[in-house]
Amino acid sequence: MTEERAKVAVGVTFATNGLAFGGWLARAPAIRDDLSLSPAGFGLLLLCLSGAAVAAIPLSGPLVQRLGPARSVLLGSMSVVLGLIGLGIGAAAGSVPVAAVGLVLIGMGNSTWDVAMNVEGADVERRLGRTLMPRFHAGFSLGTVAGAGVSAAAAALAVSVTTQVFATAVLSALIMVFIVRRFLPVPASHAAEAPPGRVRDAWREPRTLLIGVIMLGFGFTEGAANDWLAIGLVDGYHATEAVGAVGFGFFVTAMTLGRLFGGAAIERWGRVVALRLTAVSALVGLLLVVSGIGVPAVLAGALLWGAGASLGFPVGMSAAADDPLRAAIRVSVAGSVGYGAFLAGPPLIGLLAQHFGVLRALLVVVAAIALGLFGSAAARPLPADLTAPGSRR
Repeated sequence: MTEERAKVAVGVTFATNGLAFGGWLARAPAIRDDLSLSPAGFGLLLLCLSGAAVAAIPLSGPLVQRLGPARSVLLGSMSVVLGLIGLGIGAAAGSVPVAAVGLVLIGMGNSTWDVAMNVEGADVERRLGRTLMPRFHAGFSLGTVAGAGVSAAAAALAVSVTTQVFATAVLSALIMVFIVRRFLPVPASHAAEAPPGRVRDAWREPRTLLIGVIMLGFGFTEGAANDWLAIGLVDGYHATEAVGAVGFGFFVTAMTLGRLFGGAAIERWGRVVALRLTAVSALVGLLLVVSGIGVPAVLAGALLWGAGASLGFPVGMSAAADDPLRAAIRVSVAGSVGYGAFLAGPPLIGLLAQHFGVLRALLVVVAAIALGLFGSAAARPLPADLTAPGSRR
């Protein structure tokens, strides 16, 4: 009963994280315009978010190990809430520095929130003996779908970005204060069971680093669409901001469906085959988006791209957490590598977009998909964990 209650709580936590994140990303064109930034300038602003996330994630593993997932999730979510408020104030005032501070708080808080909820999710998955991580990440995608829907409606009704992010911040805070109380209890001996020197050792493990490469490739594939798909529709196809939000919504809807049904694919074919199939889908979708054919082709491509990006991060998190005693540290180390996608992606695509346009700049995602394919074999479960969900291949 405790595990089932925790399963629901983890799903809600992922969904709230997606709502907090997607609720402002779909309004990226409006935020860029409020701050009077060029594509390259906006890419550099997003570097505040990704840079803070990458800097904070190596510290998240030891923090989760010390405080436990519940308190770590609460701490991270409150940082995100404060960051959303700062981002809203910056957009209203047209102040890039204030918006940058807000994005730093969002990035730092989201790293802790992310590692902690994935460690909790992996623990619930192990105890129940079912492949649940993709569904938990589907909760994140459902949250981003809700955020994209709210954003599209807000844009159509001319509701300001500031009003929207303030409302998102308040709602997120109320949900998280309540839901973390339903997480699994942390055993008193948990810290004592952890072998010393694990952070250093985890950075020397080839499997952990290759899992990070999987997350890097698929994270870049996902993050490029999160940051630039709406802008690509607006700038590359001269669509309205509302249509840009709809395109982003198509992407996250496909990610949601891929994660909801991806568990069955993993249990049937194994992690490695599932990753390789989704990589092909992402490639086809990307090529449709940048083809220049028209908005309908972009929407179809967004669906394939979203399905293709759906399993990389959840599979990577599950693989990194195969050993429960080392889960927090390995998740944070693999995540440190994976979050490099969010550090390099925004400024790289922004700079390329400045010279070649957003659509051509998105072709760099092909290299990211290749990275995900390169590391995919590392997702096979550890020999001692062959009874774990998704352990067939």
